[in-house]
Amino acid sequence: METTLKQIYQARKRISHMVRTTPMLHAPMLSDQLGRPVLLKLENLQETGTFKLRGAANALLSLSNDQKQKGVLAFSTGNHGRAVAWVARELGINCVICLSKRVPAFRVAAMESFGARVVQEGESQDEAYEVALRLEKDENLTMVKPFDDPLVIAGQGTIVLEILDVAPDVDTLVVPVSGGGLAAGVAKALKTADPATKVIGVSMDCAPAMYHSIQAGRPVKVPEKDSLADALLGGIGLDNRYTFPMVRTYVDTIELVTEEEIEQGILHAFTHHGILIEGAAAVTLAWLLKNDTRLLGHRVVGILSGGNMDRKLFSTILTKHQQTESGW
Repeated sequence: METTLKQIYQARKRISHMVRTTPMLHAPMLSDQLGRPVLLKLENLQETGTFKLRGAANALLSLSNDQKQKGVLAFSTGNHGRAVAWVARELGINCVICLSKRVPAFRVAAMESFGARVVQEGESQDEAYEVALRLEKDENLTMVKPFDDPLVIAGQGTIVLEILDVAPDVDTLVVPVSGGGLAAGVAKALKTADPATKVIGVSMDCAPAMYHSIQAGRPVKVPEKDSLADALLGGIGLDNRYTFPMVRTYVDTIELVTEEEIEQGILHAFTHHGILIEGAAAVTLAWLLKNDTRLLGHRVVGILSGGNMDRKLFSTILTKHQQTESGW
């Protein structure tokens, strides 16, 4: 069964003491450019830097006492693992995170700083998942999946409840898409509130697993490639039960952006709003900056999903931009 609006409301109550109600920011330049109000939902201001905290908190707070005593594990491209590790530490739960060797060192360090045992094997999230399945059996741990889990989906869906509190007349939501936990949760909540609203998913064009799966009509494997939006990498799982059908049903379209456009999204957030966002969040701004108004309604909200950006990489992007601007 797919996640319900009731479960999303239950999740909001359950996680309220662990999750911040993040602010909504007016985007003047984008509003002028697109000819309609644009608001940005700043999930980069969550305690662990991304929306992933919502789903992780809802899943771990729903565990039985026996499951908490035995411990949990997760597989991740970085942000889910970080969120699970933080919540586990807060609840005093033993935690193991399985990652591929592609996950950047700064993401690994963050998980270890929260006390998680990190296991890095394989060249993709799918291969890290295989390692997690083995450890789940060998160590009798409870798996907390990054997206294809009703509790995780419900946790991510709480974002829309906060959006509707501030902007009840929103008619278009722009959201990053990877495994689909965020897109499925917010789309389900928004479409239940008003089926006429539009939900536009955005992903990077180099390895958009959900996009290709929707095109194929079934979950498919997509090789991972290097991307500024590294947190969006990874497959959706060939055994996907929840997010694939929900995204297919409730998300109106998935649009793709290039690496150069993602870079411009990162720069736009910093230059015009003074905030640092990661590439996975920048896909929202990247697409809005393309001015594709044919898909937009009259009041737009874009979700900036996270801010866990490698500072060295950001410095490189900013320096390149400054050199271009000055004509060096």
